Amino acid sequence: MMTEATTSPARRRGVTIAIWAATVLFMFTAAAYQRRTGPSYEFRGDYQVQGVEYEYALIRNHETTGEAVITLPAPTDGVEGSFFQRRYPTTDAYTETPLVASADGMLSGNLSVQPAAGKVEYYIVLQTPEGAVTIPESAPTDGIILRYKDPVPLPVLLSHVLLMAFSVLVGIRAGLGAAFSPSGIRRWVWVTLLGMSIGGMLLGPIVQKYAFGEYWTGFPNGYDLTDNKTLIMWLVWVVAALVVGRTRSETSLKSRAAVVGAALVMMVVYLIPHSYRGSQLDYEQLDRGVPASEAVETAGP
Repeated sequence: MMTEATTSPARRRGVTIAIWAATVLFMFTAAAYQRRTGPSYEFRGDYQVQGVEYEYALIRNHETTGEAVITLPAPTDGVEGSFFQRRYPTTDAYTETPLVASADGMLSGNLSVQPAAGKVEYYIVLQTPEGAVTIPESAPTDGIILRYKDPVPLPVLLSHVLLMAFSVLVGIRAGLGAAFSPSGIRRWVWVTLLGMSIGGMLLGPIVQKYAFGEYWTGFPNGYDLTDNKTLIMWLVWVVAALVVGRTRSETSLKSRAAVVGAALVMMVVYLIPHSYRGSQLDYEQLDRGVPASEAVETAGP
């Protein structure tokens, strides 16, 4: 770790610029990684017919306001296909529905709408001049899983997302600052904790309530990794704030180590994909007559 007393103003400015550059780079990289690895991200792939490659992006997340529409390109006018769907996780038999061709060369179909936290497992079979094409190839053993959620008011959702992104940005800045340029880290720590408290611990449960009918499905109520991630990140910044607040000098080794540790934990936890082990409708309870709003649980380990 560097001390600022031994560095020139020009050197300190250079370190500050480098810290912000590294912080922003991490945020963009982590956000892109998280988006592409989460279970709500589109199922993307391609298939070939007569040497031509066709790319598709199949939906895995939709609101309960209507049926989710799946679409993919049709190689030729003569290509037909069907999609197969069932409630997930159940042992229901798949139901087959023909895909509908449109004038723009696409095939589409509507998945059955489910209550909030309800999931549909589906796959597609195309009949081409070269034989059947199954999407995904692992179907029907493993299909594509789509989860329904109730609408969340846009101001609430945006406030939550922006505050969480801001908190992670400032938290990483605090950690890098504690390691390389510790002046002012007390301010960064409190800004991070405030952002996590409002964006994660207050607005996060509100978003969850709108989307799935439950405020909190993490520890000790369930296995929801998104809730548990938020809790862990909030707790480590509570500890960092207490250590920095009770230490006479924010540049002391103890303060800096606490902030660096909190930032490292935040970085690791933030990289865990969003929405794993999230809210899931228990269809066994639903079939027994339990109201959908009371049959929401979290996916098991």
